[in-house]
Amino acid sequence: MLGELDKNSISNILIRNYTARLGCSDGNEVYVVPITYVYDGENILSHSNEGKKINIMRKNPEVCIEIDEVDDIFNWRSVIATGIFEELSGDESVKAFSKIYEKLSGIMKKSATEDTHPHIDKPTLHKRDISLNSTIVYRIKLIKITGRFERN
Repeated sequence: MLGELDKNSISNILIRNYTARLGCSDGNEVYVVPITYVYDGENILSHSNEGKKINIMRKNPEVCIEIDEVDDIFNWRSVIATGIFEELSGDESVKAFSKIYEKLSGIMKKSATEDTHPHIDKPTLHKRDISLNSTIVYRIKLIKITGRFERN
């Protein structure tokens, strides 16, 4: 059976997960890349280093994200949302990064070592840490969210 997810199911999927595919375009090229994120109940919060994704979103802030939960080929849930990229700074950036760090720190500790991710064991983060690490913190203000599922 195919169907549409209700708002509560969509919200639960956004909260439960931490990886998404982000689609962006500069008008000449469409670029799709995986990101880690946190859903704050209204927006997607994420971070990145300088690079192609950030450069494209600065040129054209209209983006799309997709989150999947796949049990098998006949049992899955998928959320697609369109939104607007907003680069954060100052206290807003620090607060958003703290939310990201809080959710992802347990996952990072399980899958990485101090050698590959030296920031893992930092107990707190400050404005200084973000600027020193050249981390760009951003939000995607969600405009339209839809969800579909298949259940066998």
